[in-house]
Amino acid sequence: MTQQIVDQVREAGVIGAGGAGFPTYVKLQAKVDTYIANAAECEPLLEKDQGLMRAYAEEMVHGLRVGMQAVGADRGVIAIKKKYTVAIAALQAHAGPDIHFYYYDNFYPAGDEYIIVFDVMGRLIPPGGLPLDVGCVVNNVETLINISRATRGIPVTHTALSVAGCVRQAVSALVPIGITAREVLELAGGVTVDDPVLLDGGAMMGKVIDDLDTPLVKASGGFIVLDRKHKLIQRKTAPMETKVQISKSACDQCMYCTEFCPRFLLGYAIEPHKVMRSVGFAGEAEAGWAQLGLQCCECSICDLYACPEDLPPKDMCIRSKGIWRMLADKPAPLPGVGEPHPMRDSRRVPIPALVRRLGLEDWDVHAPWTDRAIEPSRVQIRLQQHIGAPAIPIVAVGDRVAFRQKLAEPPADKLGVPVHSSIDGRVTHIDQNAIWVER
Repeated sequence: MTQQIVDQVREAGVIGAGGAGFPTYVKLQAKVDTYIANAAECEPLLEKDQGLMRAYAEEMVHGLRVGMQAVGADRGVIAIKKKYTVAIAALQAHAGPDIHFYYYDNFYPAGDEYIIVFDVMGRLIPPGGLPLDVGCVVNNVETLINISRATRGIPVTHTALSVAGCVRQAVSALVPIGITAREVLELAGGVTVDDPVLLDGGAMMGKVIDDLDTPLVKASGGFIVLDRKHKLIQRKTAPMETKVQISKSACDQCMYCTEFCPRFLLGYAIEPHKVMRSVGFAGEAEAGWAQLGLQCCECSICDLYACPEDLPPKDMCIRSKGIWRMLADKPAPLPGVGEPHPMRDSRRVPIPALVRRLGLEDWDVHAPWTDRAIEPSRVQIRLQQHIGAPAIPIVAVGDRVAFRQKLAEPPADKLGVPVHSSIDGRVTHIDQNAIWVER
């Protein structure tokens, strides 16, 4: 039965619906005792998971049980913010004695796997490790719904996302994979600024998109629309050379970046203030400090909340990872994990405070769920939407394809999943990156 579930989930093209998009079937081949549903949803302004839980609670709980069955877990836990009362009630209607709830306060970053695993299970993942290393699997809300649908032969053709910020009406919805960001913005009534820039995935960890014709992929989770002149956009788009120069000249070693770092507070060997100190060094002197950035989860608390001078310690941690990887004779990553900080609970960052710090108060509004469908005339289905090998087309230009039909699949011996058409239509173009289908 386990292999059947694994095969169904792989064939349906299920990946982690957010972040890097790790193929889900791999996780389902593990053997663990606990399966955790990450329902914390902590990026400011985004609330698509809340909409999904309210609208598809039965499928989410079923997906959790399917996952538990595959990995042999006798305990399922839904980690969710206690303020999501409507979603909690919807989930509880379908949960039984095998499904437990862990309730979070409203802080960021509750959704980090290392944090969830420790809070729920009291286990610290080894540095650089995975939840599997301590006997659990973690999936988010949308992924669990997609697991449930995979068992009924329904592949992943849509992604859920919120659209917020400088739009006429913030909204959350399921939309076809392969449509453009421009089409998604029309679902929210269009933008309200002349030069819009999108943050794909959230204000804290999202990537900047300034091409509105960028196609959506399975891991697209939300757009925050801001004017190009907004301080947050200016900071995220500043050249690395500028960030390095600022870090060299302005850091006064106050240590706030480290004292608020969620991984440091869990006891991991990460100290962003020391990475900042190292930027002014050169050669081996700088490389010797690089280890202290390896455990950075890139949550941006140090950059966008903790630093009183708006300096970029997160970017310097990312840079230090690159320096460490390029070393021919790498110093070993710092071993082990210490004890969680005694002030850890007091240093969690409240979402309202984070919204104010980011300058997003004007757009901190409800993004209600809508069932309104988008009917695109064309979609561009990317061949690589996840970690692993890109899918290889199995259709040709001119072929007629149906909604949910498989368009490409990965090599049999490689990590990867197929991609499917999100509309009925005809294949009009194929290149090394994508397949175009027109209705």
